[in-house]
Amino acid sequence: MTLDDLPTTIYGGGKPDKPAAGSCDAPDCGDPQRGAPRLADPRLDGEGSVQVQLDPSERIDKAQVFAIYGKGGIGKSTTSSNLSVAFSKLGKRVVQIGCDPKHDSTFTLTKCLVPTVIDVLESVNFHPEELRIEDFVYEGYNGVMCVEAGGPPAGTGCGGYVVGQTVKLLKQHHLLDDTDIVVFDVLGDVVCGGFAAPLQHADRALIVTANDFDSIFAMNRISTAILAKAKNYKVRIGGVIANRSDETDQIDRFNAATGLKTMAHLPSLDVIRRSRLRKATLFEMEPAADVEHAQGQYLQLAEALLAGSEPLDVTPMRDRDLFDFLGFD
Repeated sequence: MTLDDLPTTIYGGGKPDKPAAGSCDAPDCGDPQRGAPRLADPRLDGEGSVQVQLDPSERIDKAQVFAIYGKGGIGKSTTSSNLSVAFSKLGKRVVQIGCDPKHDSTFTLTKCLVPTVIDVLESVNFHPEELRIEDFVYEGYNGVMCVEAGGPPAGTGCGGYVVGQTVKLLKQHHLLDDTDIVVFDVLGDVVCGGFAAPLQHADRALIVTANDFDSIFAMNRISTAILAKAKNYKVRIGGVIANRSDETDQIDRFNAATGLKTMAHLPSLDVIRRSRLRKATLFEMEPAADVEHAQGQYLQLAEALLAGSEPLDVTPMRDRDLFDFLGFD
């Protein structure tokens, strides 16, 4: 079997359909401010990739969309929630979408574990027309609207389907009509197309990392995934958030070698740990020097993203080259 033998509805194989009359396959066609995805060539979405094509009805049209990636346990949910609050402090209407079956992305915003989209769909036997928006959207701190996509039962489905259904529901209920910012908080490393599904919606992808081998190794793989999606979608690499790291020497070396750039640096601060224990964002903690430093980093990051960060020209390393590169003397 060759790539041309595979179904055209799946990225990774099949002969691409002819473009519709009047369509444009340039990377910047469509909206002059944000660009539009190229016409999808199934064979371009990653070497040997098998991907479900994005339904055009699920495209997020008006809001700026940011997808937060990084190694599991690196602090993506903390980063996403505090960045969402920073956007809201700058006067923006924000929706945060957690993309993890643990559904704990938004608990510092809502002070609880909210039901997931999959939970509420199951409760109505997967008849979405029976749902109200308050069944799956919850208002969190400072007006950030919170959604937990959830995931299929373990070993039985794809997270990409869940992301698609979540966006479709939000559009059907018109929540995205007046939204300025959407933040996707995505679980762990990118190992399959389901985890990469938010990249089909995002304008910029941000990578959270620490100053250690495992985190940088994951960052390298994530960069590769983003570049694969960028061939068919508008997503581009925005930059790096150094987290839980007093030093950044290894991050800096890797950035210099690959073309990445650090946009914010959150050192290992105990107040961040304490804020999670209190089910609170950093913007709700008592004033102190470390709190103000962390808040300032998130506000500066939000301002930079709103101003329109330039996409980075990144060249990820091969695994073995990275292994050798990160060795110590």
